[in-house]
Formats: sequence, C-alpha cells, structure tokens
Amino acid sequence: MGGDAAHRPAGGDLGWGHRSRRRLNYLMYILWALLFAFLAVSLVRVFAPYACGSGIPEIKTILSGFIIRGYLGKWTLLIKTVTLVLVVSSGLSLGKEGPLVHVACCCGNFFSSLFSKYSKNEGKRREVLSAAAAAGVSVAFGAPIGGVLFSLEEVSYYFPLKTLWRSFFAALVAAFTLRSINPFGNSRLVLFYVEYHTPWYMAELFPFILLGVFGGLWGTLFIRCNIAWCRRRKTTKLGKYPVLEVIVVTAITAIIAYPNPYTRRSTSELISELFNDCGALESSQLCDYINDPNMTRPVDDIPDRPAGFGVYTAMWQLALALIFKIVITIFTFGMKIPSGLFIPSMAVGAMAGRMVGIGVEQLAYHHHDWIIFRNWCRPGADCVTPGLYAMVGAAACLGGVTRMTVSLVVIMFELTGGLEYIVPLMAAAVTSKWVADAFGKEGIYEAHIHLNGYPFLDVKDEFTHRTLATDVMRPRRGEPPLSVLTQDSMTVEDVETLIKETDYNGFPVVVSRDSERLIGFAQRRELILAIKNARQRQEGIVSNSIMYFTEEPPELPANSPHPLKLRRVLNLSPFTVTDHTPMETVVDIFRKLGLRQCLVTRSGRLLGIITKKDVLRHMAQMANQDPESIMFN
Repeated sequence: MGGDAAHRPAGGDLGWGHRSRRRLNYLMYILWALLFAFLAVSLVRVFAPYACGSGIPEIKTILSGFIIRGYLGKWTLLIKTVTLVLVVSSGLSLGKEGPLVHVACCCGNFFSSLFSKYSKNEGKRREVLSAAAAAGVSVAFGAPIGGVLFSLEEVSYYFPLKTLWRSFFAALVAAFTLRSINPFGNSRLVLFYVEYHTPWYMAELFPFILLGVFGGLWGTLFIRCNIAWCRRRKTTKLGKYPVLEVIVVTAITAIIAYPNPYTRRSTSELISELFNDCGALESSQLCDYINDPNMTRPVDDIPDRPAGFGVYTAMWQLALALIFKIVITIFTFGMKIPSGLFIPSMAVGAMAGRMVGIGVEQLAYHHHDWIIFRNWCRPGADCVTPGLYAMVGAAACLGGVTRMTVSLVVIMFELTGGLEYIVPLMAAAVTSKWVADAFGKEGIYEAHIHLNGYPFLDVKDEFTHRTLATDVMRPRRGEPPLSVLTQDSMTVEDVETLIKETDYNGFPVVVSRDSERLIGFAQRRELILAIKNARQRQEGIVSNSIMYFTEEPPELPANSPHPLKLRRVLNLSPFTVTDHTPMETVVDIFRKLGLRQCLVTRSGRLLGIITKKDVLRHMAQMANQDPESIMFN
C-alpha cells in the first residue's frame, strides 16, 4: 500500500507535466505564428506594398505589354524575399512557389536594367522576364523543363523560339545552382522524390478520373469563393485593415491546425508523407497495417494488407484536415502578404487522393474476387499504391485551380521522379480542366487579373466577330477630337497644358491640324522628362518656346525664344492599321505584340486611336456583356 501511495503522486506529476508541456507548445506555436505573420504584413505594408500576393497575375499582365511601375523594383525584391520566409514559417495555408516566380522576375528586371539593349526596349525586357519566370519555377520545384513549359503555357504572352532557348538556359542554370546548394540535404533536385514498386493498371483509371473531377470541382469552388471574398475585401472597410485581417486568419489557422498532426506540420512535409509508399520500416499512422507474421517477401515488395487502427485514425484526421485546408485557403490567398497557391492546392488534392487510394486498396484486399479486381489483383499481391493516388489528386487540384495541363504534368513527374505514371497524371489533369472549364473558363490568375482591373487580353479567348477598326476607334461620333501634337507649331506651355489636362499614355504627332497627316507618336513620360531636362540644361527654353519634331527648326521671327527640338523622343514608326482592318486581326496583333495602342489611318491621314482598353470593352460588348462593367485599375 505504501509503495502504491508513493508512486501515485509521481505518476500524477508526470501526467501533469506532460499536459503542461503540450499546452506550452500549443501556446508557443500560436505566438510564433502570430509574430512571423505580423512582421511579414508590417514589412509589406510599410516598405513594399507590391510584395503581397502571388505575383503571377501581375507578371502575366506585364508580359502582355502593360507597365506596372515599381512592381519589379529592388524594394519589392528585398521585402518579398524576407517576408516569404516569414509567412511560410507562420504555418499559414500558402506556398512559396508563385512568389518565387515574382522574385525571379524582379532579379531579371534588375539585371536587364544594367544593359541598355534591354533597359530601353520593353520587348527585349519582356523576353528576359519570360526566362526569369522559367528559372523561378525551376528553383521552386526543381523542375527546369516544367519551368520552361510553365512560362510558355501560363505566363508569357509572346514566346518565340529564341525566348524558348533563353528560358531553357535560364532554367538549366537555376537548376544547376539549386543542385549545388543541395537545400534538401538528400543530393536530389526534386522536392518530393517517390519510388513506387507497383505499376498502375487500366482499371485504376476510373478512380484517377474521379480525382480529376474532384480537382475540377475544387478549382471552381475555390476560384468563386476566393474572388467573392477578395471583392468584398476591396469594396468594404475590411480592406482598410490588412494587418488585423492577417492576424485574425493566422490566429484561427494556428488554433485549429495544431491539434491535428496533418495540419500542424509544414505543407511540404505533409505532401511528401502523402506521396510516399509504405515500406516495412515506416512508422507513420498511414502505414499502420496489420502485417502477416509469416511474410517472407522482400522489403520493397509488401503485399496489400488490412488497415490497422492507425490507418483509420489517420483517415479521420485527413478528412478533417482536408475540410480545414479547403476553407482556410480561400481566406488566406489574396491577403497583404506573399502567398502562393501551388502547394496548398497540391495538399488538398494529395489528402483526397490518399484517402481514395486507401479505400481502393482495402476494397481490393477484402473483395479481390470482384470482377474489377479479379484480373489484376490476386490475393497476396501488391496491387494498389495509395501514394500514387495522392500524386494524381495533387495534380488534379492544381490543374483545377490554375487550368494548367502540359506544364502541370511535366512539373509533377519532374517533381516526383515518377515518369512511369505520366498517363494517370495526364488523365487527371485533362479531366480537371474539362470539369472546371464547364463552370467557367478563367483560372485563378485570370480571375485576379480581372478583379484588379488590369488591361489583359487573354490569348485563350477567341474573337470571331466581323467588326472593323473604325467601329472601335476613338474619337467616335459626337466625342471631342483626338488630342494630338503638331510637328512645329506648339509651344512648351501648350504641350504642358495638354499633359496636365489629360491622362493619356502618349500623343500622335501630325504635320498640322488641317492635314492630320501622321508622322509619329510621342510617349507622355518621355515628353515630361525631355521638357524637364531641357529647362534645366538648355538656356533660353521658356514657356512660349516652340517645340518641333522635324530635322530642321521652323522659321521663326528674330525675337522668338530658343526653340526646343524633341525629335529624339518621337517614334517614327508607330503601329498603324487602316479603318477597314477587321477587329479579329487587330485583336490578334494586340495579343501577339503586347501593344498598348495602335493608330488608325486612311492614306496616311490620322483618323483615331485604339487602345487595349477599347479592345477589351469591345470584346465584352460582343460577348453580350456590359462594356462599362470592364473596370481598369
């Protein structure tokens, strides 16, 4: 009795101590998550507002010809690099892969600014950014070929053969550098290396396609709910408190995530465990099968077995983790912190896929006499690989959200090393895209582009209407005449007044207002800089100085102030179309060349101008949408 009494307090103390440590760990988990998230959102808000989000919608817009000044700047690069580490460490449901594409493009923009060949030519600069995007995916996933295809399929607007080669070389150098650093400590380039010992069978295509359907439905649900929440954030007072929003979402995430082992760990570790096959030495709950004590098979050839208690526990935990991940990712993506979507989407699909895989495995074990299992799953054989289902589910959900197909499949087999399983990946990716496209053609990046009001012409949209350039150009009947510059009759004050009263990107330059004969196009920004520099560096330049764009100055009275020559800022070959050019051709030109505007002429005489925004409004009108609903930021 005395011995038992002596032991009771000690046992109670040990139990209390264990509970205290768990509570302390729980509290510290929440506090560290809040600290990291607060630091990240504060740095972004104060130093680089453009460092938030994924960055891929804006990169797509920039590569289409639109300029977002400062988006690829040095401060954005620095702050996004630092805060990306913080937000991933905070345990939020986001990834680093999309933001790494933004970081790579910031690096590409910085290096291109060092060479005049690229800094003074927006087309050349966009080629560098396309290569940088490929390098970013190569680093993020360890998938150089997938990075090139991602840049081609998802990001780039115009991708000629020389850009393909440069992107391939950039991705190669990025992959070689990553391999030299060896960040995973396993001498492998890929993030989730898998090695399965069982081939897939034709009968398994049905559950693979079902996972594709799930991925398409998840993609549709996520895009609609996330866009609705982001629109509410932009149009209500919620958008005025980004720090509070991040803190609240982080607190909810940490409080709910910690009790579940599958949401507590990092998402990359979770996906890696879900992809892995169960070997003889695995200690995970997902591998808690009832073993046959008389089994003498090799370690790598373990037959299907009945699930143990740990597997059923893991299934419930995975189901709860799946629901939580689906809901919390909707509210996390789009906050004022760096946030990628690749890894959370893959995690959702991997959890669903692993559960489906375990279900198929147990069906095959307990009902191997069913007709669907009879031909390929004999008793005592290793028939089903649940990790493969997780991999297929991850590809399906990522494809449903982004609408990627070719690049997605290549990234997945590079990411896992599972080249033998490319057909299941293709089946799931195509199915998820078909299902998602049935509810809407926009992927998550295109949806955010339209939400933010960027003038973006999607190359995937078809335009087959028989309208002409004259139907779209401005000015239209009843509108004020087009704002133009004359080649040698306007003063500095006239031009400065025109710039102040309008917000146009540039102005056509004509011989005179009477003839309207076009000679070129002058960019607004270059005019402002040229006038400012001339006032500072040239003597005699005053408000009533004549500005001329010709080779020789005009004849002026003897007492006139010194004229200002601005021919060097004049684009003598602006892109022009005639008034009878079909709009189908105009739209194709805007897409392939990344134009911001083109001029409409007839026999060399200026008639009007068509901007990218005019094209977007016209396309909306032709699609029976309200053209005024197309908002631009």
